[in-house]
Amino acid sequence: MKNTFLVVLFITSFIGFSQNTEDKEKSDLYKNYREDQFYISVTYNLLNKKPGDVSQSGFSTGFHLGFIRDMPINEKRTVALGIGLGLSTNSYNQNIAISETNNQVSFNVIDESGINVSKNKFTTYLLEVPFEFRWRKSSPTNYNFLRIYPGFKLGYLFYNSTKFKSDQGSEKLSNIDNFNKLQYGLTLSAGYSTWNVHVYYGLNPIFKDSAKLDGEILDISSFKIGLMFYIL
Repeated sequence: MKNTFLVVLFITSFIGFSQNTEDKEKSDLYKNYREDQFYISVTYNLLNKKPGDVSQSGFSTGFHLGFIRDMPINEKRTVALGIGLGLSTNSYNQNIAISETNNQVSFNVIDESGINVSKNKFTTYLLEVPFEFRWRKSSPTNYNFLRIYPGFKLGYLFYNSTKFKSDQGSEKLSNIDNFNKLQYGLTLSAGYSTWNVHVYYGLNPIFKDSAKLDGEILDISSFKIGLMFYIL
């Protein structure tokens, strides 16, 4: 009888210890859980606030990559703040000829009735800091979940280039002073699992006030829409 009691006591203690260990491991798993992620995004770039005679042609692309640090703010860790660092390159195919004469840069709409243009674009290269408010239906063991991440992105332009090519000649410029060094806007990433729609709405102009078209400030900004891929 005594031996039976001791066996039952041992089994009960072992089960209790195992349960406590399992609960502690689960608690530690949730305590340390965060969605730190690398991201890769491909976007289609549009120009906002274009003058009436300015148009886009072809496919203007953007490529974005970086890393975001996740900082959960609730117990279930389904709500978090995110801050990151990334790189971005963006091209814009359009009909504004950017040329330089005697160290003076000018902006003019191309008259395509008298010239055959095969390429005309400007490209920006930015170091970016994304901020996100992150809501998701996730857990430490569930990697397929719904997410909605509104945010803000600050970009520093460290290089720019322009390319113009036609049957009458070509011209390439780089690091002209007419681009705004700081570019910023609102962002939204939303989707399920790896696939997410990504939108960026620029809040300030791409160019400085010194960029003028027909005497008017070229007050165009960027709007990007595409896909965002988050990778753990």
